[in-house]
Amino acid sequence: MSPHPRIHWQEGGAAHSARWRSESGASPPRRVVLADDTLSADAAYRLACEGTGLLWRGDFHNARQLLQALARRVDRKPRQKGGPPAKAGAVAKPMPSPAEAFHLHRQAQAQRARVLGMVLVPVAADCSVPLRRAPDLQAACAEAWGAGTGLEGEASVVSLRELMGLVGAHEWRKKGVEIAALGGPGDNRIHPHYGVYSPVRGEYVQLVAKAPLASKALAFDIGTGTGVLSAVLAHRGVQRVVATDQEPRALACARENLHRLGLSGQVEVIQADLFPPETTYGRAPLIVCNPPWVPARASSPIEHAVYDPDSRMLRGFLAGLAAHLTTGGEGWLILSDLAEHLGLRPREQLLGWIEAAGLVVLGKLDIRPLHPKAADASDSLHAARAAEVTSLWRLGVRAPGAVPA
Repeated sequence: MSPHPRIHWQEGGAAHSARWRSESGASPPRRVVLADDTLSADAAYRLACEGTGLLWRGDFHNARQLLQALARRVDRKPRQKGGPPAKAGAVAKPMPSPAEAFHLHRQAQAQRARVLGMVLVPVAADCSVPLRRAPDLQAACAEAWGAGTGLEGEASVVSLRELMGLVGAHEWRKKGVEIAALGGPGDNRIHPHYGVYSPVRGEYVQLVAKAPLASKALAFDIGTGTGVLSAVLAHRGVQRVVATDQEPRALACARENLHRLGLSGQVEVIQADLFPPETTYGRAPLIVCNPPWVPARASSPIEHAVYDPDSRMLRGFLAGLAAHLTTGGEGWLILSDLAEHLGLRPREQLLGWIEAAGLVVLGKLDIRPLHPKAADASDSLHAARAAEVTSLWRLGVRAPGAVPA
């Protein structure tokens, strides 16, 4: 798909088109019809399931209500069909394996996103929404889309679901996420930008806040995101931190957070794929990385912090760690074992990668998840989430000639 495809529709007897925006990279609907307050939720649901885009021309609040009505229909549990009792000796349908349950869950999520993504709204060149009773969304759109997108000053069409995601991200950015490890209230908030993973799951931050420091001279923070772990390390007294990321949104987010916290003098944020160049930054006695936890394909920018196809970042970090550590240094790998409970990556594979990289495990700190889904028995992945443990693996370089454990 072109970086800036166009969406086409008929209106007033003439052909129209506009730029199509989609953070997930979804193609614009091939068929688009105009829709307004007279369209029933059932009719809209049928059209959306068929892949027909509904370009809204009515009241903005009614469009939101329609989106909620579609969500209820998508989430509705299928009714159990009546029928005669099972025959004696009949074989019950086997329960899906954890990996099968995960893939079914992802398929359901993708289908839900496709259907709800069919409600479309126009966005003017100045990022306003030209619909009746539409709120002022210019700040939220400008923050998310920003400069350099190639669409500045041009009208576009976006799914209402994605637009509401921009609004939610804008509110999180204004409010921020309180991080206890950064001190008392008032100066301890991290403000995530749109498309950058928010540190709402605080357990991994707690691990970095309490693990014994191998050194306070220098640390590398690989894949910094919002900059939260760099901030925690600096708050703990690490004199210099070099934080890396390859996503422009994450780099801007981290720099803004560290500046707000008064830590720009201790933390340098640079663009790099994994490690900073050794020719410029040398090696470090402490290297920290919190890679995506689940080896699966991401379907939106925010999911890149959770899903990593073929564990690319995890394997890259392990493979390059020894070459970037000083003698006696430590690498901290912060990783959930959710993938193990889902049958997507066995523990033996992780240990094999550690051994193949010439590393040894010096110690491990564990913490149980605190998020609500861990206790939600109705969640299709409840068994795996309830068993999940997040760990900080303390890794060192194996001494020459040493036999792997």
